[in-house]
Amino acid sequence: MALVLDAGALIAVDERDRTVGTARMTGLLLAAFALLATPAASQMQTPPTSHPLMRAALDSIQAWQAWTLEQQIELTEIEAPPFMEERRGEEFARRLRALGYENVRVDAEGNVIAERPGSAGGPVVIISGHLDTVFPSGTDVRVRREGDRLLAPGIADDGRGLAVVLTVARAFQAVRLTTAATVLFIGTVGEEGEGNLRGVRHLFERELAGGEIGWFISVDGTGYDVVNAAVGSNRYTVSFEGPGGHSFGAFGIPNPAHALGRAVAAIADLQVPAQPKTTFSVSVLSGGTSVNAIPSEVAFDIDMRSEDPAELADLDARVRAAIEAAVAAEKARWPASDAPLVARIDTIGIRPAGAQPETAPIVLAALAAARALGLESETSASSTDANIPMSLGIPSITIDGGGRGGDSHAPGEWYEETADSYKGPQWAALIVAILAGIPPIP
Repeated sequence: MALVLDAGALIAVDERDRTVGTARMTGLLLAAFALLATPAASQMQTPPTSHPLMRAALDSIQAWQAWTLEQQIELTEIEAPPFMEERRGEEFARRLRALGYENVRVDAEGNVIAERPGSAGGPVVIISGHLDTVFPSGTDVRVRREGDRLLAPGIADDGRGLAVVLTVARAFQAVRLTTAATVLFIGTVGEEGEGNLRGVRHLFERELAGGEIGWFISVDGTGYDVVNAAVGSNRYTVSFEGPGGHSFGAFGIPNPAHALGRAVAAIADLQVPAQPKTTFSVSVLSGGTSVNAIPSEVAFDIDMRSEDPAELADLDARVRAAIEAAVAAEKARWPASDAPLVARIDTIGIRPAGAQPETAPIVLAALAAARALGLESETSASSTDANIPMSLGIPSITIDGGGRGGDSHAPGEWYEETADSYKGPQWAALIVAILAGIPPIP
């Protein structure tokens, strides 16, 4: 959304980037259907580890640990900058087809979707990883080894997630595991930064808007924790605009840089709650042309986040008020001038907040699957692809993919294979099996 602020006037001039919009009601109806079709809580807490085909799938995943790492390395070494994920997406699709998936397609936004039909219907289960990275075109993405660590931009976030999705897809095919519900294996675009979750938004607004999706699992990063709460975020570029002029000759007119300074200072003094955790940060500052010129335009970017939608909305309102007050104060500083001064707020990205209790069936399933594998798993809040379906009332989680990793979004991002890294894809496979259901062998 772009807004114009002029000493007290607040005028909406654009209505873009609304979160999912009319799909929300469809999602809420879907959530009600999913609850009706949900297995009992006791079933959610009983992973099918004793089922012969499931056992075979888990054993295969363990035997393929080196193969999973190979997928992770090879996909990481294909550049996938923001809005330029095509090459990695094409290769991800090719690998799914090589595993025997016939119904593989790339949608209009660039998401890769492979369908594995179920035998009995019911809410569809999605397992996904994201194709994009935060790194710009031209970044050296070759994987190098330093001791036990593999280093490369994006190798953990989300090279690991994509490798896990492929491993689960391979295991189900290899043992010919039948699930009651259809399972979709997906690589999404636009998860990072200014991508603003565009891939998963498209899935639920366009591709899968018919209401058949019952469960959504995103695999993102390393370790063994569960994200069951979506940290919402509002990100804007705030621009201050005036006529500008010579720093000496035009002195006495409102200065956009001074208005920006007033706004930033006011924002810096805002108080936010520690619980639910709510944060803000003014980051990129830009504008001006010369040290001896009053700038005609300056700008800053701001990121606001909260685990609670109401707190995020309250913070957003207070930031907007601070910007409006800064424009008014700068104009009042120069009462003899009639030079205009306005502020514009342009949306970079909006991610909705949401939460599910630890008693939600999908969370119970994830924690039970972790226990069955001897894993210690904790719940947490984060900003991931799961934000969108979670905000629509669709049961959703993000899980880690096993192994160890660190320095995400930095050039020195690293991944370390552990003796039991295979438990990451085993965990994902078990969760999918619980949610999709495995018919007993006759």
